[in-house]
Amino acid sequence: MSSNFRVAPLGLIAAAGLLAGCAQLPEGAEFSDPYEAKNRGVHDTNVEIDRTLFGDGKQKGIIPTFPRPLAKGFINFASNLAAPGDVVNRVLQGKPKPAIETTLRFVINTTVGIGGLFDPATAMGIEKDETDFGETLAVWGSGEGDYIVIPIIGPSTERDAVGFVVDLVLDPLNVLLPRPESSYALVAAAASSAASRQVNADLVESILYESADGYAQARIIYLQNRRYELGEDIYVIDPYEDPYGQ
Repeated sequence: MSSNFRVAPLGLIAAAGLLAGCAQLPEGAEFSDPYEAKNRGVHDTNVEIDRTLFGDGKQKGIIPTFPRPLAKGFINFASNLAAPGDVVNRVLQGKPKPAIETTLRFVINTTVGIGGLFDPATAMGIEKDETDFGETLAVWGSGEGDYIVIPIIGPSTERDAVGFVVDLVLDPLNVLLPRPESSYALVAAAASSAASRQVNADLVESILYESADGYAQARIIYLQNRRYELGEDIYVIDPYEDPYGQ
């Protein structure tokens, strides 16, 4: 492995920290959505993709419904493959204890849990501790920045979008494994996302297809859930109000 390859990830982390470090909310604003018109267009496209793949509760999509045990297996497998990335982020966050516990959990589920299809670690009292580089940036003091909607991926913020890219590049499996093995995590994540969509069908469909304004509802639910996950201040936001109070 060349020295340039080893240095590149470090440069990416530094650049991501500098970029997201500027992502602060305007003073007095509960959230920032200056790209709302464009975001709504992407949201509408994502909704049509979702309807085509999974249906909208009234019509079926093209992806067959996974039996619940199979869906759970997909979710467990993808979560296990993501564990090395969780360890890296916990180290970057200066949290060695959860990094060690996640490493132990990964070893147990990979071996006893048959590659992560099952989750014996939880039964042994080692709970799942998922994180990402977006959280790492938050720990480093970065604000969430503007709300954005990413094609196919869905709701995000500038900080979390930067984190998503860094997680893809710095995923230990992607860095250490050769092709095609290094792509397994992405395939597993896609299958897990499809399985999670089906498991949470009632909630997703109520937001996307039954709300008066699915875009506004998705925005508020994402922002409040994300802030709760990160332990940041939780604002009771009216999904339809002007965030700048104008």
